[in-house]
Amino acid sequence: MRLPLTLVIGGLLAAIFVVAAGLSLVWTPFPTDTVTVSARLQPPSALHWLGTDHLGRDIVSMIMVGARTSIAVAVIAVGMGVVLGVPLGLVAAATRGGLVDELIMRGNDLVFAFPALVIAILITAVFGPSAINAIIAIGIFNTPVFARVTRGAALSLWTLDYIMAARVAGKGRVRISAEHILPNIANLLIVQGTIQFSLGILAEAGLSYVGLGAQPPIPSWGRMLAESQTMVALAPHVALFPGIAIVLTVLGLNLMGDGLRDLLDPRLRRAR
Repeated sequence: MRLPLTLVIGGLLAAIFVVAAGLSLVWTPFPTDTVTVSARLQPPSALHWLGTDHLGRDIVSMIMVGARTSIAVAVIAVGMGVVLGVPLGLVAAATRGGLVDELIMRGNDLVFAFPALVIAILITAVFGPSAINAIIAIGIFNTPVFARVTRGAALSLWTLDYIMAARVAGKGRVRISAEHILPNIANLLIVQGTIQFSLGILAEAGLSYVGLGAQPPIPSWGRMLAESQTMVALAPHVALFPGIAIVLTVLGLNLMGDGLRDLLDPRLRRAR
């Protein structure tokens, strides 16, 4: 079976940053916690491939460790959304039209009224800014997304003949949801998870940019952009390369999502 081109390109782009993040656990070209004033704002060279920032830190090393931060935050936040949102969506679909369904969906609407940035501000106002609080904020925002997607996909299955046969056979709603509904919507959830992963990286960068994400000395792409905004005219590479890292990672994950949709959707497979 031929893989979609978007999946191949997206997978390669995403793999570059995943490998960089994994490699940063054991090696970086230079330490990211060492300030070298004499080497500040150096342009790209054979020694510093992407140059140095305003504190003399190597930008390649900062981007590698920043990838680790962004990926970790996004993965945990998306996982939180899946763990909380998918069961809520299954319950809402199983009790469609009832009080439980109405409570779950109106609760989702309430959460949707507060973007991740606003939720992060509320959390950090109480507990202070940190990567953990950024994860909680993004995870809370992801929960209603997965709940809505799960409910919408599950509702279309509850009217099918094989579900009716399972109900006639005496299976309860919980068992039907676990054995028949969830496996048949897993493909859709995988695609949605990929999309939310890319949005999670963007959200983490945005929160770090305004000082609500990972705190120094932990490198973060968003904070690298925030720290470089006053030096764009003097040393544009300091802002350029973290921005490119964010763009390529999000682009790769979105292409992966499109490719997975084409690969996993049986209707699209038949069309090809």
